[in-house]
Amino acid sequence: MTALIGPLALLAAALFAGAALYVSVAEHPARMALADDAAALAQWRPSYARGKLMQGGLALAGGLLACWAWWESRDWLWLGGGILLLANWPFTLLAIMPVNRRLEAVPPGSGDAGSRVLLARWGRLHAMRSLLGAPPP
Repeated sequence: MTALIGPLALLAAALFAGAALYVSVAEHPARMALADDAAALAQWRPSYARGKLMQGGLALAGGLLACWAWWESRDWLWLGGGILLLANWPFTLLAIMPVNRRLEAVPPGSGDAGSRVLLARWGRLHAMRSLLGAPPP
């Protein structure tokens, strides 16, 4: 089992990074290209609801598995990677969650310029979260 911990940590980290990157470079820019503010918000809602479960779980699993790999190997790279993946949780809770709550509070069908500003802010914050899951060059 121990021999699988590192590869599983890498798999979870890669899946997290790929999903986060996709949202940052493809999905969110496409959402923001919609001219209708209400439509942009309407598209964000189900996307966010599904994405938070997947990305949160991958960041947690990858981070914990990387820390386990560090514990087994004492290779500090595992610990660093694990900490970066786990850092997505406090970053999300402290920086992104207030924006999420404000977006979720907008009644369906009533998006406006204010909700577009929040969506743009959400996109910038999500891009920062993407960096926390990306491997160093």
